[in-house]
Amino acid sequence: MKILVTLKRVVDYNVRVRVKNDGSGVETDGVKMSINPFDEIALEEAIRMKEAGAAEEIVVVAVGSDQCQQQLRTGLAMGADRAILVETQETAGPVQPLTAAEAFLKIIEQEAPSIVLMGKQAIDDDCSQTGQMLAAMWNRPQATFASKVVLNGSSAQVTREVDSGLETIEVDLPAVITVDLRLNEPRFVKLPEIMKAKKKPLDVLALDSLGLSESTDFEMASYEAPPKRGGGKKVESVQALVDELKQRGLL
Repeated sequence: MKILVTLKRVVDYNVRVRVKNDGSGVETDGVKMSINPFDEIALEEAIRMKEAGAAEEIVVVAVGSDQCQQQLRTGLAMGADRAILVETQETAGPVQPLTAAEAFLKIIEQEAPSIVLMGKQAIDDDCSQTGQMLAAMWNRPQATFASKVVLNGSSAQVTREVDSGLETIEVDLPAVITVDLRLNEPRFVKLPEIMKAKKKPLDVLALDSLGLSESTDFEMASYEAPPKRGGGKKVESVQALVDELKQRGLL
């Protein structure tokens, strides 16, 4: 069994995000960049499957600029066997979900994995769309927001986190599985693994070499920081609270 894991380069979750002065985007100069935390959880799950003897190879894939090689190398250091970068132009801006899904589909057609593991969303745009788009275009089952995955030969039993609690479903493989926060805790990467990762293969493919181009289905007009929180206000009764909420349009 081969597992394909998708990785995205994002601002590290410990960093305080700052909007550029001109509102054109988020400040990334001199800012620590990391693997999207949900993607890191997906990779950890793939590694555990391999350690349990359920998989033979793990391939990590990213779509983005040349700088994404850093996150792919981290994925290799965690335990992935190979890495593929579908390179885009930095001037084209952030990769949109549909473009990413189309690129991943091309890689799937080449690699023929049994499972595609992805984070349920990226912490920068919070779209939560790529996995669902990929499953639809691949015409294969999907199991989203997974908090537990159990492989049963040619199928997988997945426990999903939904609004009403937990839901357990079974999907035939190959399938796309997007993972949630409580699935596992990713391992710490040690220096010897980082050194070994430098010798592991990392292939770079241009996006246009796959017959694809940058999608411009939508454009971000501007970015702005959330408004500062105002002071609180005390009310004398429940009715006064209800009236105040109605006045502010919150009820």
